[in-house]
Amino acid sequence: MRRLFAFLPLALALSALAVVPVRAQQIAVSPAPEAVAVSVYRAPDRDADTAMTLDWLEGYALVTETRTVAIPAGRATIRFEGVAAGLFPESAIVTGLPDGVREKNLDADLLSPRSLYARMFGRTVTLRRTLPGSGKVVEERAVIRSGPDGAAIVQTAAGFEVADCGGGTTDELVYSQAPADLSARPTLSIETQGDAARTVTLSLSYLAWGFDWQANYVVRMNRDGRSADLDAWVTLASSDSTRFADAETAVIAGKVNREDGPRGDGPSGGELVLRCFLRPMLAAPPPVALPAPPPAPMVMMEADIVVTAQRSMGAMAAPVTVQREELGDLKLYRVPVPVTVAANAQKQVALMRKRGVKLEALYHADIVGTDSEGVRQMLRTRNRKQEGLGLPLPGGPLAVFEPHGDTMLLAGEGGMPDRAEGEDVEIMLSGSTQVTLETEVTARAARSQTVRLTARNARPVPVRFEARINHYPGTVVKPERPGRGGGAVLRKDGRTVWAVDLPANAEVTWSYRLVEGG
Repeated sequence: MRRLFAFLPLALALSALAVVPVRAQQIAVSPAPEAVAVSVYRAPDRDADTAMTLDWLEGYALVTETRTVAIPAGRATIRFEGVAAGLFPESAIVTGLPDGVREKNLDADLLSPRSLYARMFGRTVTLRRTLPGSGKVVEERAVIRSGPDGAAIVQTAAGFEVADCGGGTTDELVYSQAPADLSARPTLSIETQGDAARTVTLSLSYLAWGFDWQANYVVRMNRDGRSADLDAWVTLASSDSTRFADAETAVIAGKVNREDGPRGDGPSGGELVLRCFLRPMLAAPPPVALPAPPPAPMVMMEADIVVTAQRSMGAMAAPVTVQREELGDLKLYRVPVPVTVAANAQKQVALMRKRGVKLEALYHADIVGTDSEGVRQMLRTRNRKQEGLGLPLPGGPLAVFEPHGDTMLLAGEGGMPDRAEGEDVEIMLSGSTQVTLETEVTARAARSQTVRLTARNARPVPVRFEARINHYPGTVVKPERPGRGGGAVLRKDGRTVWAVDLPANAEVTWSYRLVEGG
């Protein structure tokens, strides 16, 4: 199986195609906006501290465009070309029209290999065949007799055959023209009616899916083990095929109560895959040739991260940092300089830079009844100015680096949940292999059982360890008093917590009872 032909760029040069003209007096075309603003909302069902899935972005954006259009008199159609491919037509709002809007439509049937082949069913094309051995090229007229799923069946003067399906030949289908109703770019059209021709400046706003954003945090621990330098970036991603140049860009933190219906796969089109089922050894299906298409492959999500811009600060330069604003119960982070939201790409802008943030590094374990869920590394602080923070922290993935000799090495990865100013911040990292916890039931009674915890530290340095006891409904935890060096027992968030400093290469034990009914 082979793709029938390479992805046809949506911005295909119209000079290569025969397009049926439309009466100019009835159509007003806006090829591109003069100015655009893009505000990106996070995917509503993705946890704030979970990374985006770049090949399936489920967030959305509010796009606001400014366009100048010459509108003819009478009933006319205004075509807004170059809108987002993932536009929700029901969300589109046009302001600035003196006579209002009669009707709006999203022309989502885009020019692509699949839509072009499907629309040419029953029409005449040229079958170009390269003969094996000699390499001689012959051409003949043919009619497409199959849809875009399955084999490429054509009818020639000799009868019906499956193109490029054996015999060692290589076949191509050559189109002399494209159907007039296939648009090369995503287009929103509206109908209006006015008494006189006029030139107006309009504002077009709409929601579009296929966008997302997240905060990415980098924590560099200091050698004292109790403070760190924190850098955060806003990572914005677009899977839309439209590029928004020099856009006023912002991202919105918080969850908006919005529900989507089935959205499908966006505008029609895409690659065309045909299969040959006539022989045990599958021959390749025919590539399709178009008159002089611009050589451009399908653009996938770019792997590189584009850092937006830098402001000059004397001899040094500092990354452009987003500016925080209030938006009701949400937070809006605005990029202070125009940036280009590229098609199928990512972009990063600095969110914050904090130095000397107070962090407590420790090991943590959750106990459910009598079973441990394993020991994990954890960073803990409080989102206050006293700790070096004191600002809203949007959720996102986090990487922690620790000094090792003269370099910094990755020590763990986790996620930062959404945290408001003043809240406690607990960042769970990877599981531990050097600090472990063993649980053992040492005694059982009719309505209770005694559990002993043994915490072991195989590291050559002392560490802080906490075990949080989560008991079942209808039971209570009755802790024993820790022995000398056994740490402290306290209550936090309604749960019993055992906190202890584990010496290097040592173990410490502690016991508690689970009692039914108190």
